[in-house]
Amino acid sequence: MNNKQTVEVPGMGLQFTTGDMAKFANGAVTVTSGETKVFVSATAATTMRPGQDFFPLTVDYREKYSAAGRFPGGFFKREGRPSEKEILTSRLCDRPCRPLFPEGFLNEVQLIGLLLSADQVHESDILMLNGCSAALAISDIPWNGPIGAVRVAEIDGEFVANPTVEQMFSSSLDLIYVGTKTEMLMIEGSADQIPEERFIEALEFGQASIQPIITAIEELKATAGKAKKEFDLVQASPEARAIIERVAGDRVGPAIFGFDRPVRNANLKVIKDEAKAAVDAELGEGTCTDVDLAVVFEDLQEEAYRQTVLGKGSRADGRGPKDLRQIDCEVGVLPRVHGSALFQRGDTQGLVITTLGPTKEAQSMDGLTGGATSKSFILHYNMPPFTVGEAGRFGGQSRREIGHGALAERSLVPVLPAEDVFPYSIRVVSELMASNGSTSMASICGGCLALMDAGVPIIAPVAGISCGLITEKPEDSLSGKWETITDILGEEDHFGDMDFKLAGTTAGITGFQLDLKIKGLPFEIAKQAIFQARDARIEILKKMLESIPAPRKELSTFAPRIQTIQIDPEKIGLLIGPGGKTIRRIVETTGAQIDISDDDSGKVFIYSNNGDSMNRAVQEIDGLCGGGGPGGKIEEGKIYEGRVTGTKEFGAFVECLPGKEGLCHISELADFRVRRTEDVCKVGDSITVKCIGIDERSKKVRLSRKAALADLEAQKAAAAEAPADEAAPEAPAEEAPAAEEPKSE
Repeated sequence: MNNKQTVEVPGMGLQFTTGDMAKFANGAVTVTSGETKVFVSATAATTMRPGQDFFPLTVDYREKYSAAGRFPGGFFKREGRPSEKEILTSRLCDRPCRPLFPEGFLNEVQLIGLLLSADQVHESDILMLNGCSAALAISDIPWNGPIGAVRVAEIDGEFVANPTVEQMFSSSLDLIYVGTKTEMLMIEGSADQIPEERFIEALEFGQASIQPIITAIEELKATAGKAKKEFDLVQASPEARAIIERVAGDRVGPAIFGFDRPVRNANLKVIKDEAKAAVDAELGEGTCTDVDLAVVFEDLQEEAYRQTVLGKGSRADGRGPKDLRQIDCEVGVLPRVHGSALFQRGDTQGLVITTLGPTKEAQSMDGLTGGATSKSFILHYNMPPFTVGEAGRFGGQSRREIGHGALAERSLVPVLPAEDVFPYSIRVVSELMASNGSTSMASICGGCLALMDAGVPIIAPVAGISCGLITEKPEDSLSGKWETITDILGEEDHFGDMDFKLAGTTAGITGFQLDLKIKGLPFEIAKQAIFQARDARIEILKKMLESIPAPRKELSTFAPRIQTIQIDPEKIGLLIGPGGKTIRRIVETTGAQIDISDDDSGKVFIYSNNGDSMNRAVQEIDGLCGGGGPGGKIEEGKIYEGRVTGTKEFGAFVECLPGKEGLCHISELADFRVRRTEDVCKVGDSITVKCIGIDERSKKVRLSRKAALADLEAQKAAAAEAPADEAAPEAPAEEAPAAEEPKSE
């Protein structure tokens, strides 16, 4: 505790503290904003696993319920598997930290963040990001930081750095910006169709806002930082590299360019086998390791892609830097679903399905740091192993699938209709069928088409595209030649320097995500990629609108219809009933689903695929909360569709209006002798009855099924005998509703 050191970020309310906790970690800090506190540790393994050829960086962020003074739900009263927010925050920290580790450093590094205190005012994800930067910076782990992170909002036309949770409800922009002292490193977020020029201004604001944070972390590093350790870097042996480059160097380019991916992979395997055999022949059997082959061939392929794009202006599949792959769109591909689309761009193919449901199907959000408590639009992204021609684990969703689904979801949210205009919960599922680059962007395009096919009245169509970057010197993005490329392949993502995903309408950007493999992105390159993506997006939208130019005017016959009725807000409790008994009875007897607006406005949403079911629910609610409410009465001479609430040896009790019932004597159940009441009806049955009298003293209601059926038969006979040119048989105006109510019979 005596080693505790603290630095403040002036003007931002951020504070970094170290030296008071977790002394055995390589680096540990606590980041505070208001009364929200996040602890972050950085730890590195001292050795590597034998034969390891990848960098195992893991980031885990966890929210402890005690931080908000709450118990976890469930039987065990213990935090369980990470929530979607925890996973997305972990990914958010992984992406900007990863490119700043030295090339060849493959020791396992683990970053762990714990939410210790939540004030419901300040979000924790930005604290976690800055905590990772500070913990790595003060540790002895080799890392080329620090970095700084801010959330940028736009409220009433002004940019705001690190807004509160409440302020974000008024913002048209949610930009998480991460950068170094001089360059952009990672961005993520969504916007309400922000124009490209304004988006660039937001990025510049973000770059300026992170400077005091980076300065504070450097101060902490100067006073509490450890000297960086020397770790063994994984490299190919010079002897093996020389032989592999001699055998394969000039053959890699011709093997990968102009061929489909399966052919490229087969060609490379042949060259790899020859190179391995050459090394073993010259240096001894078993000399060539998998690490030697992996490292050298990675470098050779990277160099081949760079030379071809920068020197010839051509790419692996023959396209130019700004060319899109062929796009094919089809809607209505599945017969029973509410909306569906098949979107294909090159080899990447996504089948996307939309489902509509009542508002009560909205997903509950159990966040501890404030924000929305539910969301009525959900997008799920699934990418099985067969999409890349592999066999592998098939089951729960990976972090990557959750992240890609979240990107597609937030890109479509800004164009969805308001819930008071289209009061449905909406679920979109992107089932990837094939993957060769930018599957999240295909999910956005396919998701938009599926929404339109389902009849969702979106504000404007949305498309997404990814831009890549090829630089002459990836270790120094400020020097040498560079080229931004549109619609990147999987290999161009892997061997290139950038994956800049941008989605939006013709009016502006709705979603974005930038990942880099270099140590920073100059604004000159970012600006070119942003406008290049806009041109591609407009071209994609034209192709999409050829398949469906506007949202369908009618919902699918299999989608639930909705009717909104207004009741007196004071009668909401009457409609719900004690313990939900009344509304549950209406749902069970009519077959319709009923949702009541949470804003105490008195709006009631009724969902049903069946017109009779919908009408009966409306009549029930109107009878209870409208004219047939507490003062409503069963009227003599009218026919009702009622529910049997009880049976006796002398007859059946039938509820004609909510809370209003009468007795149908056994002699009135049918036009023949009935021995037992249960021979005609049972409790819960729906039957048609007519009020044949009301006792003036006791107010008891006498009902007759026999009379109701006789009246209905008479009406049918009169209608059949009427001349064809007559619109309808004459009937007193007050009798019309009674003749139309019992349609189900």
